Amino acid sequence: MRMPLIRHGQTVSNVGHFLDTARPGPGLTELGLRQAAALPGALAGEDIAALYASTLTRTQLTAAPLAAERGIEVRIREGIRELSAGDLEMRADEDAVRQYLTTVFAWSAGDIARRMPGGESGTEALARFDAVVAEAAGFGEQRTVALVSHGAAIRVWTAARARNVTVEFAAEHRLDNTGVVVVEGSPDSGWTALSWAGTVVPGVTANGAAGGGPAGRTLPGPELGPTADHPFA
Repeated sequence: MRMPLIRHGQTVSNVGHFLDTARPGPGLTELGLRQAAALPGALAGEDIAALYASTLTRTQLTAAPLAAERGIEVRIREGIRELSAGDLEMRADEDAVRQYLTTVFAWSAGDIARRMPGGESGTEALARFDAVVAEAAGFGEQRTVALVSHGAAIRVWTAARARNVTVEFAAEHRLDNTGVVVVEGSPDSGWTALSWAGTVVPGVTANGAAGGGPAGRTLPGPELGPTADHPFA
């Protein structure tokens, strides 16, 4: 199964660098609408059998042009919404962003019992995303199912589940609005990341197979502040 994971288009909160994760959230900016309109062309080579979006407005608006062009419905699922910022919601200061980043990438590194202050744990966040992925896998092998989700959710889930993506790689490689991470595999056999924002992921061979596993998963260092990587939501 091939699964493009698509970040939504730009929002006003992205422009303002706010940790905006609550439902329903803002719509898209004019640029965000243009980004969404460009998705059908960007994904012209993908034979998409089904399309999912989160319960947040921005993902549904992003998915709409692609759904219309392909003549398919958008399946709305709570499980692929953004990772909750909890008590850090709508903050944009360095301390809040650092705490958010450290917490969510700790989940990818295996500390899934850790909880966002006033929010969810890694166990809860990964389980809800996994549930939607499992549903998508029901379309069968050799099919492509696209998920329109959010920056942190995509990066953290990929680092936790793709055999060739380390926490360090996901932490250091941001995903811009309407950026796409393509993974391949299944819930049973595991996942390999084929490309990240249009670039082949290290460790993937020319035929798309994983060419050896990544180094051990470790927590991101303190350099991951807002100057290096700022809000995903």
